[in-house]
Amino acid sequence: MKSLLKLEGVGLLILYVVTYYFLDFSWGYFALLFFVPDLGFLGYLINPKIGAVTYNILHHQGLLGIVLGLGILTTSDIILETALIFLAHSAFDRIFGYGLKYNDSFHHTHLGWIGKNSDQRGHE
Repeated sequence: MKSLLKLEGVGLLILYVVTYYFLDFSWGYFALLFFVPDLGFLGYLINPKIGAVTYNILHHQGLLGIVLGLGILTTSDIILETALIFLAHSAFDRIFGYGLKYNDSFHHTHLGWIGKNSDQRGHE
């Protein structure tokens, strides 16, 4: 199942990047914002629960899809462009097994455990 979810991430990343390309948005802006969702990690400086919330808000494809829809409805290029970049980042993370976080540990994701000793943990 993990492989199928990673393959889904590849497909979504391609979809978002191709859409971005055809909308003729700025690749400089893309490069500038691509890793901004990872600022959600900063919540882990407070505790794992806050970290999971901040990380998940910036990586949740459903929430980002709503932002994308808002960009379409309002015809706001900046909202549409930012949503596509964040969606591409989220898909990119999924390819490497970084899923949405549970609130007990950064290493516990909806795709399973990540990081060192991940194979010794339970099978999700």
